[in-house]
Amino acid sequence: MPIKPLTILHTSDWHLGRRLYGRMRYDEFESFLDWLQDTISLQKVDILIVAGDIFDTMTPSNRAQALYYEFLGKVSKSCCQHIVIVAGNHDSPTFLDAPSKVLKFLNVHVIGTACEDLKDEVMVLDDVDGTPYCIIAAVPYLRDRDVRSSSAGESADSKDANVIKGIRAHYDEVASIAKAKQTQLIKLHQHRIPIIATGHLFAAGGTTTDDDGVRELYVGSLGKISADMFDESFDYVALGHLHVPQRVGGRETIRYSGSPIAMGFGEAKQQKQVLLVQFGEIENDVSNQELASNSTAESIMPQLANTVTTIEKSVEKAAKKVASQATEFMDDLFGFDEPLENDEVAKTADIENTSDQQDQNQNNPSMPNNLDTPNKILHRDNLTQMQVISLPIPKFQKLAQVSGDLECINQAIDKVIQSLDATESVWLEIIYTGDEIISELREHIQAMVDNLPCEVLKIKNTRTYNKVLNQQQISETLQDLNEEEVFERCLIAHDIPDEQKLPLRDAYDQIVYNLRHEDTQAE
Repeated sequence: MPIKPLTILHTSDWHLGRRLYGRMRYDEFESFLDWLQDTISLQKVDILIVAGDIFDTMTPSNRAQALYYEFLGKVSKSCCQHIVIVAGNHDSPTFLDAPSKVLKFLNVHVIGTACEDLKDEVMVLDDVDGTPYCIIAAVPYLRDRDVRSSSAGESADSKDANVIKGIRAHYDEVASIAKAKQTQLIKLHQHRIPIIATGHLFAAGGTTTDDDGVRELYVGSLGKISADMFDESFDYVALGHLHVPQRVGGRETIRYSGSPIAMGFGEAKQQKQVLLVQFGEIENDVSNQELASNSTAESIMPQLANTVTTIEKSVEKAAKKVASQATEFMDDLFGFDEPLENDEVAKTADIENTSDQQDQNQNNPSMPNNLDTPNKILHRDNLTQMQVISLPIPKFQKLAQVSGDLECINQAIDKVIQSLDATESVWLEIIYTGDEIISELREHIQAMVDNLPCEVLKIKNTRTYNKVLNQQQISETLQDLNEEEVFERCLIAHDIPDEQKLPLRDAYDQIVYNLRHEDTQAE
């Protein structure tokens, strides 16, 4: 059946209020939200989905809240007809829920807490004419208490099984409700209405990076989901939690959009993105020019392994372009169950088919002009009249991680500075890995960066030179360790027997989990 044209923008993991080594990042967040607002208008987005972790803490600062509400107010007056927001594990469910009834008047739909009646998580969204054109299964982050009941003496395997069982049951029920609504609406309106699900989950095999702040969602790293957990009736699943954009289990329609800005220096080289999901006959001129040239590549993608011979010429042509146009774009990436060779061929084919988009962006004053990466089709299905397009996000504050001995660090810093535009600056993380013991490393580094448009936020010295002076000391500070590492140091310092470490770790993990997930905003 025909699908009414519909454009959805999928983003997640804003982490408003997050700091980097103590440095406030509100200017970056504000720049991103301004860019997102412009992108919504340019791409004629009908529905915006934010899949969790809107804030970085459960008690966001006043400035972080001001950015959030100002953005919602502005977007509600744009072409975007609905905004759907679900809570992530960093968010306070009750804090997000508190203004939900007021925000409803702006067509902002907020689900902070998992609903007792799951019918409340399934919403039918109407277009400007009052005609239903989308069903959203707005599932927030499912906390431990939402998906299982704990019992004394429960084993880790039993906890894992119960968490997975609870998550699956939750999604199965909302899928059943959504399908029933879809059937009714199809009979009434005589056109197909897609079902979109949300989630804030950790996919088994999901890719993360160092220092990205991604936490384990359940005690003992439990609750990692797989692609088969999502009902086939979901036309698209918009996920949050992992900061690297990627598919789940190689499924083109189950995706993480990733975080919009680098949450740590480990993400510094990633090209961040948001995802544009389009249904029906798309009226977006900017995307249509690209889609026409991508139709061949996208029809090949789902059957790539069996039809390589049909795109040999395209791949050969693309390979020449790859040699001269190296890209750091993070693609849809990491089809966990697929061979690396297939991903590389797909990536190559996509580069060839989107070579003209950068020129279009440069000629369009509405688009950011500091992008080196074009918009890019990740998936197209002509049968279901659906396509997924990645829209690259500008880097509002450049980050660089530099490592090596002093000479290598100096050369790397010079190279980073040469890559900057006249108005840009860069934040640096320096990791000294040289063999020579440098007693005044900070002073040496500071001399290198004097009068340069850069700032060193962190210096790490892998040489444990204090250990040379005193075998009982290690050159670590609390800032260098996370909660688990501090606990491990305590076990060692107090000579805890090995047979007692495992139960102590389990108890400590439960305490940390409770602290992280306690909703301090709730009464």
